[in-house]
Amino acid sequence: MVSLTFDNGPDPAVTPRVLDLLAERGLKATFFVVGEKLARHRHLAERAHAEGHWIGNHTYTHAAPLGTQDAATARAEIERTQELLDGLAHPDRLFRPMGGGGRLDRRLFSRDAVDLLTAGGYSVVLWDRLPRDWEDPDGWVERALAQDGNVLVLHDVATGAMDHLQTFLDRAQAAGIEFGRDLGACMPIRRGEVVAPLDGLVTP
Repeated sequence: MVSLTFDNGPDPAVTPRVLDLLAERGLKATFFVVGEKLARHRHLAERAHAEGHWIGNHTYTHAAPLGTQDAATARAEIERTQELLDGLAHPDRLFRPMGGGGRLDRRLFSRDAVDLLTAGGYSVVLWDRLPRDWEDPDGWVERALAQDGNVLVLHDVATGAMDHLQTFLDRAQAAGIEFGRDLGACMPIRRGEVVAPLDGLVTP
């Protein structure tokens, strides 16, 4: 079972086609949106929400990992987007940090950011299936099919990678991969409670 997640949108040139493809197959995904893009293209997140997809917070600028930022900047990155998500946010306040190239390392969080996320009742969603579609827009499908993991990260941005989403979905379903929306395997913080070790993910 693989959970589809899309980061860094919404993008008017890409997100509608992604939503069309998911609707054709009756699939539901989770979209982790960047606040400054949400401010410009809220109607796309509204469409995703109306079609039953979950919407989560992926920082306001997607500029740098939280572990490299001071407390005030990290707070603004999280809270500005959460405010914009009013009426669209998943009840569990889903949040995905910016990984700086998909890396799960000590730059991911600062201690201040962890404290803010737990105090705010957020659920943090990481990843374990990362085909790096933003680096290889034409070759990511093979990696996505070959990798293990439950939470797949793709990006609904204008790299050309989502031109191959239909191919991926067709091949994945033909291979017996089922798509669901269980994010728990990659959720170290759930509704404000730390439920899995954060070793290696927090700046000392």
